[in-house]
Amino acid sequence: MAITKTNFINFTRCPRYASLEEIKKDRLDADVSYQEYKKQELQENINELVTSMYEINEESQEETDLVDKIDCQMEAMLPYYKIVEQEAGRISESIFGGKSIYAEKTKDQECFDFSLHGIKYICYVDIYNENEQGINIIEVKATTSKKYMELKSGHKKGDKFSIWHRIHNINYLKGELPSYPLEDEMPLDSYEKQRNKFFDRYRLGQYVYDLAIQRYFIEHEHMSTHTEEKIAHYHYYLAVLNADYIFDGTYEEGKPVYHTDEFGNELITFFDFTKITEEYQTYVEMDSKKLELYLDQLDASSCPLSDACGYKKKSGCKFFGPICGKKIPLKNSSLSYIHNGFGFVKEDGTRIKGLDLINEGYYNLMDIPEAWITKKSHQIQRDCYSFDQEYIDKEKIKIGLKQLQYPIYHLDFETMPCPVPRFRGEWPYIQSPFEFSLHIEREAGICDKDQDNIVFLAKTHEDEREEMIKLMLKYMDPDRGTLFAQNVSFEKGRIKEMAKIFPQYKTDLMKLYDRGFDLLWLVNTNSKMYMDLGFDEERAKTFNFYDKRLSGSFSIKKTLPVFSNLSYDKLIVKNGTEAIVEYANYYKMSKEEYNLKYQALVTYCKQDTWAMVEILNALRKLVK
Repeated sequence: MAITKTNFINFTRCPRYASLEEIKKDRLDADVSYQEYKKQELQENINELVTSMYEINEESQEETDLVDKIDCQMEAMLPYYKIVEQEAGRISESIFGGKSIYAEKTKDQECFDFSLHGIKYICYVDIYNENEQGINIIEVKATTSKKYMELKSGHKKGDKFSIWHRIHNINYLKGELPSYPLEDEMPLDSYEKQRNKFFDRYRLGQYVYDLAIQRYFIEHEHMSTHTEEKIAHYHYYLAVLNADYIFDGTYEEGKPVYHTDEFGNELITFFDFTKITEEYQTYVEMDSKKLELYLDQLDASSCPLSDACGYKKKSGCKFFGPICGKKIPLKNSSLSYIHNGFGFVKEDGTRIKGLDLINEGYYNLMDIPEAWITKKSHQIQRDCYSFDQEYIDKEKIKIGLKQLQYPIYHLDFETMPCPVPRFRGEWPYIQSPFEFSLHIEREAGICDKDQDNIVFLAKTHEDEREEMIKLMLKYMDPDRGTLFAQNVSFEKGRIKEMAKIFPQYKTDLMKLYDRGFDLLWLVNTNSKMYMDLGFDEERAKTFNFYDKRLSGSFSIKKTLPVFSNLSYDKLIVKNGTEAIVEYANYYKMSKEEYNLKYQALVTYCKQDTWAMVEILNALRKLVK
């Protein structure tokens, strides 16, 4: 088994990964087929794609477990990932000129390999471009430019500026442009602070580290073949989706055509990481030494948990859940304390947080010493767990309920967070609605599950958004009532986007937007609202209800069983992830399967809004 780039990343996470994979030393210098390599890389690419989808998806707030869904998601999302690859190849040719080799043009992608100390290393390049200026190595990632472009700094009390400067669709770090007046915009040390974030391989630097490994493989091939003089001619880029790109809706022969948009943006943009990947080589070399050691020792004994585990991340280690993190209780662990990113302060004044709590043996909620509990909300959680009791602030809930205006529009959208925009006015990873369910509660507690429900579900993959808007506005009066949802910011976000794309409906849609109210403001809290209603700051910040069954989360997945017997277990479509997959797979279904899954999608979304009706009724009864 050759060590691919993906192997390199995973095997250097920690000392035990290689052993858990049961790597056989006698196969480390074996060849790996192109098909095997691509299958391995595809899995990682799909993980990247899914991660990007859920970075902005409200489902992540519900801690949806996607591990068992990867196969069906891979199948459903693969066509869109291929479009990302195709467009990256097409646009790179226009940007860099010269000659390019990439997957869609030939299966013979440029390959680099070398052997060292009995181990064979191999990588294929997404896009290999050679022009008059040199050789460009371009790694395609199904993420967006947003997190990179958000790196900004400036002088005190002055404007903030990006650390990037875009020239002909290539983003360059301003500090690496010889004539750029960087210090006019920001102090040099603050620029370096932002730039240094790329050297954290488990956070912002994840994809840059990936590219740096590729550079390591390429340079070592040249060293092994005594062609070191070529190394200086290489440049290294990431190709990602341009978060600023707006699709104009052009289709030819049933396929989208991604022209340059009206603002001059391409679907794909490029980031020059040549200098940073050069600086990364020292770290990669150190990791290669670790890799050799881990493969030699094959030590499966436990080691401390860390950022390398990727806890609760799609790119996390596959062994964390079943093996390394198994000691973490599924419910009411020491990590279940609400809003506890900064952790706890010990008696000696040091701070402990996150997985270090697990490393030091603090597994359960009650393992945390009483002396460390300084927040009222944390004390409430402990009391509810210790005494098996509920915490209820009836006064806050009652006053919160009084803020609701009737009719209440219980609204839930199902959306397709597609990496490439599908319809006019969309951009990469927009949460494009394809379904909504609406339960209308005209008076307190007066709502019939069937008669007071309206569901819209797109019948095809054609653009049916305007039909959706018209149906919403037919049943939702923009001038009265309350737009009600759990995590209402998600529903409001979709409404605001539709108002932007369909300006003829903007006035009414934005009236609905302004009437948003979150179910969580009644169960959890909304500190600003309750302070405006006369509560002191501490009480306003403290949640209104808590039960140990919530285990530190106010997601619908946790709150529903506390307030209702309603269950998703017997539904064909059980969660938002499955809803995306079924909608994405419309075109693959027989007529019989389509009819079955279409109704299953209707039933699932309908249950989401009915769940809110039931929880709201339960809260009313709770405070009577």
